Amino acid sequence: MERARGRGAGINSHNKFHKLETEYTSEDWQQWEDPEVNPKTQFIEEHSKTLLSVSDSPDLRNYNSINPYRGCEHGCIYCYARNSHEYWGYSAGLDFETKIVVKKNAPQLLEKLFNSKNYKPVSIMLSGNTDCYQPGEKKYRLTRQLLEICLRYRNPVSILTKNALILRDLDVLEKMAKLNLVHAAVSITSLNEDLRHALEPRTVTGKRRLQVVKSLHEAGVPMGIMTAPIIPGLNDHEIPSIIKAAAENGAAWAGYTVVRLNGSIAVLFKEWIHHHFPDRAEKVLNQIAECHGGKLNDSRFGLRMSGEGNFAENIRQLHDFACRKYFGERELTKTDTSQFMRGGQLSMF
Repeated sequence: MERARGRGAGINSHNKFHKLETEYTSEDWQQWEDPEVNPKTQFIEEHSKTLLSVSDSPDLRNYNSINPYRGCEHGCIYCYARNSHEYWGYSAGLDFETKIVVKKNAPQLLEKLFNSKNYKPVSIMLSGNTDCYQPGEKKYRLTRQLLEICLRYRNPVSILTKNALILRDLDVLEKMAKLNLVHAAVSITSLNEDLRHALEPRTVTGKRRLQVVKSLHEAGVPMGIMTAPIIPGLNDHEIPSIIKAAAENGAAWAGYTVVRLNGSIAVLFKEWIHHHFPDRAEKVLNQIAECHGGKLNDSRFGLRMSGEGNFAENIRQLHDFACRKYFGERELTKTDTSQFMRGGQLSMF
C-alpha cells in the first residue's frame, strides 16, 4: 500500500459519530484501502464562542488551557487529541493532520475574558490539546497574539511544544520571563531521527528541540521537557539519554506519560506500527496492553497516564532515577498571578 507522504496516519479511521462505516475484513495491514497519496493541508477558519477550557478531571484539576487550533499538522501518530477531531465531523486519522480548524478570533476572546469582572487570574496552558506552534502558526500568528495579550494583562502562561517556531516569539517570552509570567516545556520523544520521523513526521528533530531548550533557558525562560509518550519496546530505553541531554541544555525538570491507545488511536497506531516496525509490532502492542490492565484503551483516572504493572513500574523507576541524577536540586518555581491588571497596559513595548 502506498501511504500518504509526510503524514503520521496511513488511513482515515472511522468516525464513531457517523452511521456508516467501512469494515476491513483482512488482518493483513497491507490490504487497507489506499489513502490519498499526498493530501494537502486545509485550514478551516472559524469564530469560536468560547476559548478557555477548564478541566475537572481528577488527573488534571484546575487545568486551564487554550488551543488556538483544532487538529495538528505535526501528525504524531500517538496523539490523544486525534479522537477530539471526530466531534467536528472529521476522522482522527489523516483528517486530523490535514483539516486544521483555526480559531481566528482567539485573541479577541482572550481579551474579552481578561476584561470580564468574573475572571480570576490563573496560569493558562497553551497547547493543552494540540500544538500552538504547529506549522499553521507561521501564517496565522495566533499564539504570538495570545502571548502579547497575556504580557499586556500580566497573566501567566505555560507552553508545551515540539516546534522551533517558538523561538520567533523570544522577544515576548523574554519580557514575560523577567516578570515571572511564563514556563515552557519541549516535548522530546526520541533522539533517534528515524524513529522521530516515523512517530512525528512534521516536527523538528530531537537535536533541534534541545537547541530550543537551550535558547529559551539562556533567555531566562524556566524550561522543562516532556518525554512523552513513553512507548515500551520503541523509546523507553532512551529515557536516560534524553533527560541527560535536556539537563545539559538548561532544562530543570522532566515529565512523562505511558502511551495509551484510546478510541480511534488504537486502529491508527496498529496500522502504523505494522507498516513501520512489522518485526516487533505485536510485541510492542502487547507491552502497551500490559501497562494498562491488558487493554490498549485505558481511561482509569490515576492510572491512565502512568500505567501499571512491571513495564510501567520499570519506566517510572528509570525516569525517576534519571531525573535525580541529571537535574539534582533544580526545581520549577511557580508563575506569578498577583500582577494581573484588568484592562491591561496601554503599551507593552
